[in-house]
Amino acid sequence: MRKKIVAGNWKMNMNLQDGIALAKELNETLNNEKPNCGVVICTPFIHLASIAQFLNQDIIGLGAENCADKEKGAFTGEVSAEMVKSTGAQYVILGHSERREYYKETPEVLREKVLLALKNGLKVIFCIGESLEEREANRQNEVVKAELEGSVFNLSEEDFRKIVIAYEPIWAIGTGKTATAEQAEEIHAYIRSIIAEKYGQAVADDTSILYGGSCKASNAPELFAKPDIDGGLIGGASLKAADFKGIIDAWK
Repeated sequence: MRKKIVAGNWKMNMNLQDGIALAKELNETLNNEKPNCGVVICTPFIHLASIAQFLNQDIIGLGAENCADKEKGAFTGEVSAEMVKSTGAQYVILGHSERREYYKETPEVLREKVLLALKNGLKVIFCIGESLEEREANRQNEVVKAELEGSVFNLSEEDFRKIVIAYEPIWAIGTGKTATAEQAEEIHAYIRSIIAEKYGQAVADDTSILYGGSCKASNAPELFAKPDIDGGLIGGASLKAADFKGIIDAWK
């Protein structure tokens, strides 16, 4: 059975003190009332080592929002996959549309990041998704296929099994627009079908595919009810414990 997961992506929010407070509140809440799914919080780099000291990672996994495409060396300001792992984190988000767009991360760069993350024992939440323009031209399928082929379909089956896919329609991130549950299910099913073509049905059936894009407590139950939607990658709604828990509770 593939894992159901609700992952939070804090983005560039929360100073160290506020981040620690939020993580402690989530840790206490979910230790008292065990979730029905895997939970992950992906935080800015500065939070990782502090939060790892008290987070019960049997219940809440800890992840970074990015890592470098180089192993080590004279790359001022970068944070390597090895450094992320050394904080106690288990996950890293790679390929987020904001990284692709604002920081011009190419499929080749992302391929290097994925390889280094896996080499250092991190699980990868790999983001794919189309822009509004691409959706309006009905090109969403070819876009997500190219993103998978460009950065993760080079992996062995063994390594691909360490990847969680997050489908994020760029036109629905932080815009308040959400893909309908039907639109989301349709593309999630397509993504699973191309994973099956590449790695076989068994691997496709085991791959968790999360939906990201204005997912909140009010629409999570409808989205999560779809057979090919295995959870969510949550932005804004992961910054308040009650909002985030509302989405986690959609699996009950």
